[in-house]
Amino acid sequence: MYMRISGALLLVLIFWHLFSNLVMGDGISGIDFAFVAGKWASPFWQIWDALMLVLALIHGGNGMRTIINDYSAGRVLGKLMKGGVLVAVVVLIVLGLLVVFTFDPCPVIDGQLAPGVPAFCTAIK
Repeated sequence: MYMRISGALLLVLIFWHLFSNLVMGDGISGIDFAFVAGKWASPFWQIWDALMLVLALIHGGNGMRTIINDYSAGRVLGKLMKGGVLVAVVVLIVLGLLVVFTFDPCPVIDGQLAPGVPAFCTAIK
């Protein structure tokens, strides 16, 4: 049941993500550091992207678990592979959430704003 619900929710999350980033904006050429910084300045988009990340990784990890259950040659090898998938999913979720929630949209290098930062950073620093 989880795979069906997460799959349907992922379709909505991913297609709106693609539509809002590529169709409503300037397309692929408009996506740069300033675009991401401006987007992640909003808690709404942080939660949206975090939810997309977590659902996609758990959905994919569960799919890999199913494939391992179907095709692994031995019981021990299957447990090792499933353990590896679990470790990979947990590590990627932790690292991804750290990036999303600790991202600094206005980085300072040597006391000055880094080049390419969004316009709202000059008013903050």
